[in-house]
Amino acid sequence: MRIRDALEADSGAIAAATDRPRSVVIDTIHERSVRVAVAETDEEWSGSDGDRWEEHGGPKEIESDAGGDRVIGFVAFDARGDTVHVSDFAGEDAVVRRLLDTPLRFAARERMSLEVVVPTDDDRPVLSEMGFEAIGSGPRFRGRETTRYRIDADDVDMDIDTR
Repeated sequence: MRIRDALEADSGAIAAATDRPRSVVIDTIHERSVRVAVAETDEEWSGSDGDRWEEHGGPKEIESDAGGDRVIGFVAFDARGDTVHVSDFAGEDAVVRRLLDTPLRFAARERMSLEVVVPTDDDRPVLSEMGFEAIGSGPRFRGRETTRYRIDADDVDMDIDTR
């Protein structure tokens, strides 16, 4: 898997993953920092990686219009005040862990807190494993209640290993 900046060409894959209109996703790509995780191609899996491929059954994917990349997750974030806000993400926990590395490192460099908003019915143990603490209710998104998770600036560690 590799992580890169999202392109408009990725909007279809992200829209499909989030069940949002493509135009909304394009606005998000333009207004926030958005990173996508793309799957390695079959050719990039060497013979020694074969066990990994079999073990995980290959990445879950959605085709992107960006050069045939297969998007397997994304994260959208921005910085306001003294906090980096992750406004949206998708992917399996291992993918999300890698994707959250970017806003986490940005928060550490700038000595900012990091917040993530997650639908309350979406259990994401990866967040607590990474040091996030539930701090209360977040805004309602599309009629769903959310929970805010936070790592305070004093607890953000530059050397944290998110892999």
